[in-house]
Order: sequence, then structure tokens, then C-alpha cells
Amino acid sequence: MPSHAPRLLLLDSASLYFRAFFGVPEVIGPSGVPTNAVRGLLDMIASLVDRSHPTHLVACWDNDWRPAFRVEAIPSYKAHRVAEAGDDELAGEQVPEALGVQVPIIEDALLALGIARVGFDGHEADDVIGTYATAYSGRMPVDIVTGDRDLFQLVDDANEIRVVYTARGGVRSPDVVDQSFIAEKYGVPTGLAYADMAVLRGDTSDGLPGVAGIGEKTAAKLITTYGTLEALRAAIDGGDTALKGAQRARLEAATDYLDAAPRVVAVVKDAPLPDVDVSVPATVADPALMSKLAVEHGLTSSFDRVISALGLA
Repeated sequence: MPSHAPRLLLLDSASLYFRAFFGVPEVIGPSGVPTNAVRGLLDMIASLVDRSHPTHLVACWDNDWRPAFRVEAIPSYKAHRVAEAGDDELAGEQVPEALGVQVPIIEDALLALGIARVGFDGHEADDVIGTYATAYSGRMPVDIVTGDRDLFQLVDDANEIRVVYTARGGVRSPDVVDQSFIAEKYGVPTGLAYADMAVLRGDTSDGLPGVAGIGEKTAAKLITTYGTLEALRAAIDGGDTALKGAQRARLEAATDYLDAAPRVVAVVKDAPLPDVDVSVPATVADPALMSKLAVEHGLTSSFDRVISALGLA
């Protein structure tokens, strides 16, 4: 790969392969296993590398998609996504069977290419992303590729941390989220302010109720007025006369929720980093494994695109 300025690309892997699964027509490989999520993810990686020329690349992994410390704080966290368990199996995340069989192939494909795949036990991919973004903050620009708004909290213009948001335009036409994007779209000035606003607003997709009667615009106004959620709560406790009527009553009624929710919304930024080389690979790590996957699952063209993007051939 040609020499480029240092840049770290962090992939929210599950967000991307779920998008690929639902967005790419089903293709059955020679093995009889569907490969649309695998092909889609590899093609996304090729496109992202072509565009941003990272020198460092991490496929961030959900070792635990519903960590105990978040469930302990708010039991409803992602509860609606839990699959029903039979007598002989543990309940897990609801994943279509046709996608579940592809995840091990994705793991092997990343291994064969030499792309670092990192997860932390007891943590979500968000926490891996938060830890790497913090560790590399100020050392090089960081791009976080995700379809999850929760990661907007990491945006930091001063340290060149931004989110490549794929929810609307995919990886080919993403929203590039910096502080000006957050200010224009949500009315708060920083990533940290976005997190505070998100606590108040809640997120039904994650089972976070928010404060009853406090929508996104009101939440943003409260955070911009008081600066932080902590300052807002101090104003409530201190009897600030600007907070009155139904709004004060709603905020006071949500005391227990507001005690717990920041621990759920905030991504972990200080998990121990494993001793893993996250540099973009200079060579294919396991050509035999890649060849096996290509033949068994019909992935030759997708591997070729990634290899070309990485400058390995």
C-alpha cells in the first residue's frame, strides 16, 4: 500500500454486517451457505479503504452485545432484542439464521486478510471503539464507521475524531459527522453534549425510556442551557426557578433513571487494549485460508477487491 498520512479506521462490525445482510441480495455460495453479509462487508471494507486510505484498521467486535453492567443499571436495555431460549440453550440476540451462519465466515475472512478483529469480554463493540478512539486521540485522525448514533458522543473536532455514519447512505454516501453536523442536526455543540441529550431523550431501539415528556428538541435545549446533564440536575436540586411546572415534575420523577442511564449511554473509553497490531496489513496473513474460503463460498471477487484496496496485489 502506498505511504499515507496516519489514520485509524474503526469498524462497528456488527452494524456493517447486519446492514450488508439486509441490503445485499441473498447469494448462496458453492458450500450451500448464504454469503450476502460476508460479501457485503468485504465490499464495504474495500470501499472504505479506497476512500480514506487508513494506516490502521480495526474490526471492532461485540464480545457481549448486552453487557451485564448496562443491564444491571437499566434492566430494559436491549431486552426486546433477546431471543427466547429453549431448555438447552442460553438466550441470545435475535439474529436471522441465514446471518448467524455467516458470522464465523466473516471472522475467518478477517483473519485470512490480516485485519485486526478486537473485542473485549463483557463489552460491546461500542466500548472497543471508544477505547481505541481515546487511545489514539491526538496521535492521528480517527474515523468511526457505524450506523449507530450512540457513537456520536465520541466526535471531537480538536482531536480529529469523526463518525462515518452509514444509516442513510451506506458506506458509499455516508454522513460525515463532526461537531458542526451535531450542532446543525441536534442543536448541541459537542459529542459529550450529545450523550447528555441522548440520556434525556432516551432510545426505544435500545430499551432506554428517557424522561417522559422530554423529546429531542427539549432535551437539546436543556443541555445547551445548562451545559451538562450534571449541571441540569444540580439546578433541579437547587430549586432553579427557570425549571418549573410539568417539566420540573417530569425531571424529578425520573431521578432513578437519570442516576442510572449515563452508565448505560456512555461508551467505555479505558478498557485494557490487547497486544494486537492494528496496522493495515502489508501482506495477506493466511493465503491458504483465504483460498479455501474463496473456493468454498465463492468469495474470490470480494477478496480481490479488498486486496486491491489494501495494495496487497
